[in-house]
Amino acid sequence: MEIYEELVARGLIAQVTDEDEIRRMINAGKATFYIGFDCTADSLTAGHFMALTLMKRLQMAGNRPIALIGGGTTMIGDPSGRTDMRKMLTREDIEHNAACFKRQMERFIEFGEGKARMVNNADWLLDLNYVELLREVGACFSVNNMLRAECYRQRMERGLSFLEFNYMIMQSYDFYHLFQHYGCNMQFGGNDQWSNMLGGTELIRRKLGRDAHAMTITLLTDSNGNKMGKTAGNAVWLDPEKTSPYDFYQYWRNVGDADVIKCLKMLTFLPLEQIAEMETWVNTSRVNTAKEILAFELTKLVHGEEEAEKAQRSARALFGGGAGGDMPTQELAESDLTDGGCDIMTLLVKAGLVASKSEARRNIQQGGVTADDKKVTDIGLTFTADELKNGVVLRRGKKSFKKVILK
Repeated sequence: MEIYEELVARGLIAQVTDEDEIRRMINAGKATFYIGFDCTADSLTAGHFMALTLMKRLQMAGNRPIALIGGGTTMIGDPSGRTDMRKMLTREDIEHNAACFKRQMERFIEFGEGKARMVNNADWLLDLNYVELLREVGACFSVNNMLRAECYRQRMERGLSFLEFNYMIMQSYDFYHLFQHYGCNMQFGGNDQWSNMLGGTELIRRKLGRDAHAMTITLLTDSNGNKMGKTAGNAVWLDPEKTSPYDFYQYWRNVGDADVIKCLKMLTFLPLEQIAEMETWVNTSRVNTAKEILAFELTKLVHGEEEAEKAQRSARALFGGGAGGDMPTQELAESDLTDGGCDIMTLLVKAGLVASKSEARRNIQQGGVTADDKKVTDIGLTFTADELKNGVVLRRGKKSFKKVILK
C-alpha cells in the first residue's frame, strides 16, 4: 500500500483539489508541502497530533515538510471555528510561543539540510507595506466569495472584525510566498481551513499562472462531534509542565469505546492489519487493552518510551486499586499538618488536583473525589499523620490522580 492509499485507509483525508495529481506527487515523494501553526499558546496540544503525525508519515515517504510558524498571522488571529475574536498577543509572547513550538516539533519531524524546513511568516508578513500588498494581491480576492466562505459565514451573525477578515489574504499570501521562494507546491491543514487554502491556490494561479494543490485532513473529533485534545479551557498539552505524562496517558486511556479505533488509525503508526484485529475487541472487555495500547503509543511519541512505561505502570496500579507503580507523588512536611492531621480539601489543593478549597468542595459534593479508591462524601474528612506516612492516593475525576505522602 502506497502512502496516499494509507492516508485514505486511516481516514485522514477530507478534501483535495486534484486527487490524481496529489496522489501521484505524494506517492512519488515529490511533494514539498507546508502546514501552518499559529502561536496562540506556549505549547502545542494533542489536537495538533493530526498535523504532526501527517508530516512525519509524508516525510518517511520521501516528501519534504515545511513547518510554518505563524509569527505574523498570530498577530491577526484566525476566525475559523470560533465564535469570538482571539486574544491579542504581544510580539514578545508570540516569539516565545514560537520557540516552544520548535522544540516540540523536533520530536516528530527531522529538520536539516535536504530534510524538513522550519520558517516563520513574521519574516515576510511584518515587513509588508499595506498599500503595496493591496495593489499586488487585492484584485485577486472577491469579497462576495470571501463572505460565502465557511470560516467567515459562521461568524457573520456574531460579528466579524475587519482585522479577522484579512486572515484569508494573509494565509493565501503565505502559500504564494512559499511557492516562489521554497518550491512549496502543496498546503495541508485542518478541514476547517479549506476556504483559506483555496485562496492560496487561486492567488498562485492568478499571479503566477501555476498550479498548486491543497488537501485537508479530517478534524480529530469524538463520537459526539467535539474536538479532541484542543478544546479551549480543557486542552491536553504536549508540554509535560502543562499536562504531565501521566495525565496525558490517562486522557487517551479514557477515550470512548466508539473512538479508540479511529484514534489508533489516525494518530499511531501501528500497522493497519494490527488495528483491524483490535477492532474486533471493541464490543468486548478487551476494548480496554486497545485503549492502553493507544495511550502508550501516543505517550511514547510525545514523551518517550520511558515516560510512557512509567505512566502505564501508574495507571494500571490505580485502576487495579493499588498505590504502586510510578505514581505521581506530592510530599507533605510536618508544617503542612494542623493538629496532627490534614483535611481532604487541603490535601486536594496541595496535591495540585484543584486550584482552591472551593473547587475541592464542589468536586467532593459532586461525587468526583476518591481517596484510596473510596468515594469521599464528607468535606471535613481528615487524615492523621500516620495515615499520611503510609500515603493516600487521591483521585479527581477520571484523569487526575496523585499519591500524597508525609515525609
